Amino acid sequence: MRVWPGQPYPLGATWDGEGVNFALFSESATGVELCLFSRDDDAMESEKIMVREITDHVWHCYLPDVRPGQFYGYRVHGPYDPGNGLRFNPAKLLIDPYAKAITGAITWSNALFAYQMGSPNEDLEPDPNNSAGGVPKSVVIDPAFTWEEDRPLGIPWNRTIIYECHVKGMTKLNPDVPENLRGTYLGLCSDPMIEYFLSLGITAIELLPVHQFVVDRHLAERGLTNYWGYNSIGFFAPDVRYAARGLGNQVYEFKSMVKTLHSAGIEVILDVVYNHTGEGNHLGPTLSLRGIDNRAYYRLEQNPRFYTDFTGTGNSLNMLHPRTIQLIMDSLRYWVTDMHVDGFRFDLAPVLARELHDVDKLSAFFDIIHQDPTLANVKLIAEPWDVGPGGYQVGNFPIRWAEWNGRYRDRVRHFWKGDPGQVPELASRLAGSSDIYEPSGRGAYASVNFVVAHDGYTMYDLVSYEQKHNEANGENNQDGHNDNISRNWGVEGPTDDLKILDMRFRLMRDFIATLAFSQGVPMLSHGDEVGRTQGGNNNAYAQDNEITWMKWDLDDRERQLLAFTRKCFNIRHTHAVLRRRHFFRGEPAYKGGPKDLCWIRPDGQEMTDGDWHNESAHAIGMLIYGDATDEIDDRGRPIRGETLLLILNGGDAAVHFSLPKVEGNGIWAEMIDTAYRELRVVTTGSVTLAPYSLVLLRYGENRRMANVEPSDRGGNGGERESNG
Repeated sequence: MRVWPGQPYPLGATWDGEGVNFALFSESATGVELCLFSRDDDAMESEKIMVREITDHVWHCYLPDVRPGQFYGYRVHGPYDPGNGLRFNPAKLLIDPYAKAITGAITWSNALFAYQMGSPNEDLEPDPNNSAGGVPKSVVIDPAFTWEEDRPLGIPWNRTIIYECHVKGMTKLNPDVPENLRGTYLGLCSDPMIEYFLSLGITAIELLPVHQFVVDRHLAERGLTNYWGYNSIGFFAPDVRYAARGLGNQVYEFKSMVKTLHSAGIEVILDVVYNHTGEGNHLGPTLSLRGIDNRAYYRLEQNPRFYTDFTGTGNSLNMLHPRTIQLIMDSLRYWVTDMHVDGFRFDLAPVLARELHDVDKLSAFFDIIHQDPTLANVKLIAEPWDVGPGGYQVGNFPIRWAEWNGRYRDRVRHFWKGDPGQVPELASRLAGSSDIYEPSGRGAYASVNFVVAHDGYTMYDLVSYEQKHNEANGENNQDGHNDNISRNWGVEGPTDDLKILDMRFRLMRDFIATLAFSQGVPMLSHGDEVGRTQGGNNNAYAQDNEITWMKWDLDDRERQLLAFTRKCFNIRHTHAVLRRRHFFRGEPAYKGGPKDLCWIRPDGQEMTDGDWHNESAHAIGMLIYGDATDEIDDRGRPIRGETLLLILNGGDAAVHFSLPKVEGNGIWAEMIDTAYRELRVVTTGSVTLAPYSLVLLRYGENRRMANVEPSDRGGNGGERESNG
């Protein structure tokens, strides 16, 4: 095996068409061995190369005889001194942090731990056993791929509709997807799935983590898994579990998925977990960063034997070290330049902004993100909370960042649950949450609106359960949130009571319509459009089974809900006033004209200061003037819209709502009624809203509502109440 000096950059294993350059950062190591393996499950390396070249703490060499497909790992020498934050142990094979592919899952044994388990000194005594048989191997890849003209799509934020889903769970049960592709990258971009996504009107798929991840030992031993994937061990490697043709094909198949989705006009956003790794706390396994340079990569306590934990997983990455920041930035750039993804949703994003202890909006991480030309046009979405002190940071991220709006989620749930005093804040959330995001100079794009997400109840469970039912997780129902702002409408869980089922499906229509017609960026969680249930499990992270997989065998109610969802998002696409780029001003769109937005009370008059303080109010109207659109065509000309009136009744009594006077010669016509009564042109000047229902009307010329299809009506709400 010929060994040449090689180069310190780029880090990782890089095939140049003639050989492979290997480069690994460690500033505290005393020696590095590059280990080559013939098989992915070998316990002993076929070649061991002592890396002798060191440049700026980067250990590097070039092997002209190595080719793509080669399995490899590292053994790193240095002191084993946990009391000083050093945990080197060359008996432990280590995954390359820059590996572009990783062979598979861990085979758990005590050998994966750098210390002697069961020792009275806990983690203070090094373990001499070789771990290579249980550690996944890094893989050299050939990055060649025929992208043709493909590139990230750059769909404007105000035209974006996000669909959060899991690669496997989305297609595992779909009978229209070829059986060998179900649960894979290629299954997600198969023709039936493309057709489904387009029919929903979504413009972006937000994938739960696809970085290679660790299944914790305690889960594996109980026959469970880390289904969600929030336990990364390879920030550059698409997880091999989702490759239809298995090991060696994951990179190609991921790229094929992105290219195919792009050709259909659908963006790909990755949920990324850069706040921690799957190595856990000081008693966790040694798989990669811990054994390469523990002090550089992890945030340590004043006693450096222990890890600072802002994540609830045992460790936090060290955002104070430039090489850790480089690791994250190199990963982000790789997924944009080499994998063509369109954006990122950052799990527990405040962790990345903790320079010392508090969350810092001026942190180095944000500065580096903002100046990087590769990331200039990608979507950046923060989950704006972590488990550390002061970790709830909704509204506090800087320019260019959108955020999961937890305040939107909570307020919409409270309102449709029937809680009093919700109208004032609900109005702010419907209008895009300018009170939260405008102070930082951001627009309506900053609010990613959602009612449910992967973490918590599904939408069906939100209206079917008041207590969590997480027994399947094996934690005595102690895991998951206890306060879900949910209501079961009379029976906990499944029921045959038609009135309760009617109400539950009405509430789901309320949630979907509210989401579709709110300013900001809507996000739908997979399966909510068909009433998917997890049986009341609000923390299904460990369930890789029918609890979490998307259902495809639909009954009549579920098919009607799907048709309703498609209709709502089609309305959003075709009415520019529902997807403004900037916040409403509450002022005339032009001199002498009406206000761009006006809040209406049930008598048809504008809300007064006193009305906003009425705790017993459950109904409100949102009047958006047609000229309030701020969208322009390619030549800068404004796109005019239609005047719309959104009316919501979150109370248990019907509300008689007088329609406001609007300038011009036109009539009001109903577009949506979540009570599923017959839609009609309104000639009497008022409508009656059923309890817990939403109505959307448009004002314009007298024409038939061509977009009302028979499948949009459930037939369960009775006849339209008379207004005369």
